[in-house]
Order: sequence, then C-alpha cells, then structure tokens
Amino acid sequence: KVKGDHVEGEKVENPDTGLYYDEYLRQVIDVLETDKHFREKLQTADIEEIKSGKLSRELDLVSHHVRTRLDELKRQELARLRMLIKAKMDSVQDTGIDHQALLKQFEHLNHQNPDTFEPKDLDMLIKAVSARYK
Repeated sequence: KVKGDHVEGEKVENPDTGLYYDEYLRQVIDVLETDKHFREKLQTADIEEIKSGKLSRELDLVSHHVRTRLDELKRQELARLRMLIKAKMDSVQDTGIDHQALLKQFEHLNHQNPDTFEPKDLDMLIKAVSARYK
C-alpha cells in the first residue's frame, strides 16, 4: 500500500542524530515500537509527557519478549562503551583510570545496572537526547 510519499512496510531512513549512541537509540525505539501498547502510548504522548519520564513508566507494561530484547541491547551498548574506554586507555597508556568514573560520563543509560533495561534506562535515554537538543 502507498501512504503519502512512501510504500507501507518500506523502512524510512531517519537522518543521523549526531549522537554517539545514535544506533542504540534507534534500536531501543524500534524494539519498543514492536509492542502494540507502548506504540499506542508513544503516538498519543505529547513531548512533555515523554521528557518528564511519564512515558518511561509504561515500560513495565511491555511484553516479556520486548523486555528481553531491550536487556540484550543494553548489554551490547555497555560492551561497546567498555570497548571504547579500553581503546582510549590503550591509546593513552595511563593505568590509573577508574572505569566506573568513565562510565558515569555516558548518561544515556544506567551503568550501575548492566544486565536489565529498566524504566530508569528509558528515562535516562530520553533525557540525554532532550538535553542534546535544548
């Protein structure tokens, strides 16, 4: 079916946000949109509901499959960030760097809970993106 300027089912390419976690952001959104309830809430929410974290609480209502996929995405993103930190450390050859302190600079996810994607993670991701575009 044709809707507007694109064919239904055709993936529309979004422009790069310029965020260093752009791919993670896109993957989280794609997974959340597979849940019918969350997709409906997202479509009806206004920007203030999203920024305030109200939408993040809806994460508790998504299906187990969606939560499992989000958990996996978070673990992959943390592994990517750790790899970046290691590469930075290797390039500087400074052995006194605190990994936890470095992880704290990545404000788009909760690094203290590396195994599961929780409402706090969604809230942090939304706030990080919002702060970037103020």
